[in-house]
Amino acid sequence: MFAAFGKAIAQCSDPAFRRVLLRALGAALLLFGLLWTGAWFCLSWAGAGLSDWAASMDLGSFLTGVLEWLFGAASVSGVVVASLFVFPAATALILSFLVDEVAFAVEQRHYPELPAARDQPVVESLRDALGFTGVTLLANLLALPFYFIPPFNLFVFYALNGYLLGREYFELVAVRRLDSASARQLRKRYRGRVLIAGVVIAFFLTLPLINLVTPIIATAFMLHVFEGVRRRGGVVEGAAG
Repeated sequence: MFAAFGKAIAQCSDPAFRRVLLRALGAALLLFGLLWTGAWFCLSWAGAGLSDWAASMDLGSFLTGVLEWLFGAASVSGVVVASLFVFPAATALILSFLVDEVAFAVEQRHYPELPAARDQPVVESLRDALGFTGVTLLANLLALPFYFIPPFNLFVFYALNGYLLGREYFELVAVRRLDSASARQLRKRYRGRVLIAGVVIAFFLTLPLINLVTPIIATAFMLHVFEGVRRRGGVVEGAAG
């Protein structure tokens, strides 16, 4: 596991890998720039409404100031917390367009003996990414009450998102070499290893700035994990249907 992660980090110096990394970084910045801009406009509109309400209630300048400060603090906290929830799901959308390029760069360097992988149609990749996005958002929404119970919240967050991310990243790279049923079967066979890899990915996705490039490094990391368990389990590569 550590060796697989080390290989993924070491490949950041590879020019082909670095090009994909920069593209992913640009896409992540654009995506979250749009999300945060939208959130800022919504919060500004809500803040203006709150100020008008406070003025109509004649609460006085002191109470109005306190109310506006509390709203501002709650808004910033809400955007930060929401970003943590949305980021794992949003990265799946970015990754759906880049997974083949990342995997190809890794395979060229570490597994040159492998034959060409299946080209997954864009529609299929996007469908899977949107499905994962919906499941991740719904799962985190259902788990939201537990996120307010420290330190239990950390366990819930990393266990839940570790499972979801491990499953998603593993199957993303696995279906390039195996049919869907074989990919799921292999993931379930090594569910503990896949879960740990997912928790590692979830942890790095919560680190500011580092989380912007985590999806690409995580894809390379999971490809090494996949090749390790595939060869250990004697699973023969087959065409995905």
